[in-house]
Amino acid sequence: MKILVTGGAGFIGGHLAERFLNNGHDVTVLDTLDPFYDVGLKQHNIKVARKSADSGDGNYEFVEGSVTDLETVSNIVSDVDFVFHQAAQAGVRTSVENPEKVHRINVTGTMNVLEAARKSDVTRVVNASSSSVYGTPEYLPYDEKHPKTPVSPYGASKLAAEQYTRVYNEVYNLPTVSLRYFTVYGPRMRPNMAFTNFVSRCLHGKPPMIYGDGKQTRDFTYVKDVADANETLLRTDAADGEIVNIGSGGRITIEELATVIRDEIDPDLELVYDDAREGDAEHTHADITKAGELLDYEPSVSIKEGARRFVEWYIENRNWYGPLVHQS
Repeated sequence: MKILVTGGAGFIGGHLAERFLNNGHDVTVLDTLDPFYDVGLKQHNIKVARKSADSGDGNYEFVEGSVTDLETVSNIVSDVDFVFHQAAQAGVRTSVENPEKVHRINVTGTMNVLEAARKSDVTRVVNASSSSVYGTPEYLPYDEKHPKTPVSPYGASKLAAEQYTRVYNEVYNLPTVSLRYFTVYGPRMRPNMAFTNFVSRCLHGKPPMIYGDGKQTRDFTYVKDVADANETLLRTDAADGEIVNIGSGGRITIEELATVIRDEIDPDLELVYDDAREGDAEHTHADITKAGELLDYEPSVSIKEGARRFVEWYIENRNWYGPLVHQS
């Protein structure tokens, strides 16, 4: 297969590119290398992908550019079979500060990908959506029919993008799937996230910093499980036109997560608290029944086990990864 991964130098996109290359596919990555966080991490993801290409049968091409550039997107899409659209301006707090940028990248950028794909012979477009589309829960776990009332510009942009993706399937018969990710974590994850902040602080002898009372709950999803779900869409059209939750099927309080990580590193540290962050959801929890039915999706890593794995990985890679987190 010839595969385009937009945002393929980022966290999830980098794992997808690596996975596809290891399985012998040709991968093109389109990424702006935006310094939203340290570009060194994105450059590391590119090196990992190139190493996978060198050791396998797949070819790798990196294109520095943006999904907001329709000409660039159209040129690349015209020569691929599948598009895994991961590119986005991430960050709830960033979206509160700069909603226009988030709309331009997440909504207009997605439109460009869809428009280019419908004019080419693309087998499928897989769009990365987010649990942020749900907003305040009326019930938990969220199933895909739960009302969508996002509480941040980021969530609103992701909802608009997945609806355009659905409409392109219905109106233009473009095979599309949107996967609603629930807080993805794992090796090489974005530095400015709860997991990385907790581990970094503990390794520096500082207590984990919790924003709010710590009673917020999250359905954290290990990146391997997310890659598994995406890879399945190379082989099946069972989910075409659908929007599907991808989560762990469980949840944990932020306070409990901080405790698990703290206990792995230094049980003597105390937990400390600060004001809650604006735009953060109170609770997330995925109903993954639909993913199981359509994609045979079954998460393989529990949240607590994933936290332990991430701590081990972080410690093994702290010489290069630690400084990126510490300065974020």
